[in-house]
Parts: sequence; structure tokens; C-alpha cells
Amino acid sequence: MSENDCLLHSSDLSVAVSGLQIARGLDLNLRQGQCWCLLGRNGVGKTTLLHTLAGLREAQGGTVQLDGQPLLTLTRKQVAQRLGILFQLQSDSFPASVRETVLQGRHPYLHAWQWETAHDHRLVTDLLRQLELEHLEWRNVQTLSGGERQRVAIATLLAQQTGVLLLDEPVNHLDVKHRLDLLTTLGSDCRTQGRAVLMSLHDINLAARFCDHALLLLGDGKVRQGPVADILDSSVLEALYGYPFTEIKTANGRAWLPR
Repeated sequence: MSENDCLLHSSDLSVAVSGLQIARGLDLNLRQGQCWCLLGRNGVGKTTLLHTLAGLREAQGGTVQLDGQPLLTLTRKQVAQRLGILFQLQSDSFPASVRETVLQGRHPYLHAWQWETAHDHRLVTDLLRQLELEHLEWRNVQTLSGGERQRVAIATLLAQQTGVLLLDEPVNHLDVKHRLDLLTTLGSDCRTQGRAVLMSLHDINLAARFCDHALLLLGDGKVRQGPVADILDSSVLEALYGYPFTEIKTANGRAWLPR
């Protein structure tokens, strides 16, 4: 792979919060077409690392580059046109319809006081259909279930049409069908649109099935990373989570069950 296909790069990145060392000297390359999972125990710092890579909090050391440019030299509008982040929790302080909320994903491309274009509305209509939200188009987002609101947040993120997607527990609140549909969509977008995805997950079997690379936060700043086929095995997962696993073979590849 060439340097030009690296969309997000961290060099010697050190991340810590409240005395907890999350990553130390992290060199990470998210390339076009790659779908990464971020795995680790509760409280190990997955959310903090994602926020640091997005430029929302300061690192203790090292640098992050987005499309070959230092992240901290870019305006927030420039970042929003290249990188999208899905937060773990959604907050709706004011009432808005589902369509209005998803249209917010197009705002990084609008000038001050500019209305959304016909292209923006067509894109949102397609996303509402893709994520099975058409029937909720004019519903107030404050009245939605947790799973419905999560799909609206994902549609808003996809409306940004960024090259890099950082997702914090994207399958949170989703039922089995919508989990599989979403991860299939993200994998397809990586391959066909040259996006790079990094998402934190708690389900190691979904990670093994849908992701091609893994970044493991082991604690005390230690990390492991690499292709899923090379890095995910029972011994590594047992060290990661402190619990024994049994590996099984399925029609969709390897899977692990807690003993």
C-alpha cells in the first residue's frame, strides 16, 4: 500500500486521562478500504482514544495526521468534511424531526445561512431508506426508541460522506438484524468507497466477522494491532478480557464462546 491511501495516521501517540495510561507511543495507520475494530475491557479508554484521534481532546504526546495534514492545523469545518465521529450517547436538547436531524450531517458543506440543496435532500432520502427510517421521517427524535435514535445518529454520520469514520459502540441499542445490516453496510462502504473505519465493539464475534484489522487496548498503555486473522485468538482474548474462551468454527469463520 502507498502512503497516499493512509487517511488517518498517528505517530508516537500517548493518551492518558486521570492517571490512566491508555496508549503509549501508538503508531496507527487507517488506510482506504480498511475496517478496524477497537477492543478492550470497560474503562480501558476506548472512547478517550477515539476522541483524541478525532481532535476533540489533547494527547499527552505525539501527533495525528488527517489526509497527510496535521490534525491540529485544520479548522473544525475542514475536519468535519474528512472525519466523522459517532458518540456513544445521543443527546437531543431541542425537538427536531428525523429528516432535519440527518440533514445536519450535510452542514459542514454549507456556507453561513445557506439552505440544504436538492442533492443534500436526495442523499438523506436514500439514507433514510437504507437504514429503514422512512416511516419515521417526520417523527420528533425525542420520541424515538434507543435503537431508532441510534440509527438516526448513524444516518447523520453517513450523510457527512467523510473518508474516515470513528464509531463508539455503533451497534449499541440495535437488534440483531440492524446490527448485521449496519456492519455489512460499513464493510461495503470501506471496499467500494475507499473509506477507513475504526469502531469500538464489545462483541468479539462481530469484530472477527466484519473487521479486517484490530486494535487492542491491553491496559497501562500497552496495545496490540494487526490483521484480525493474525491477532485474534483465544490466548490473546483471554489476556485482553481476563476470562477463558473456547474457539469454534462457524460458516462465517471463527467465533469465541466464554467458558
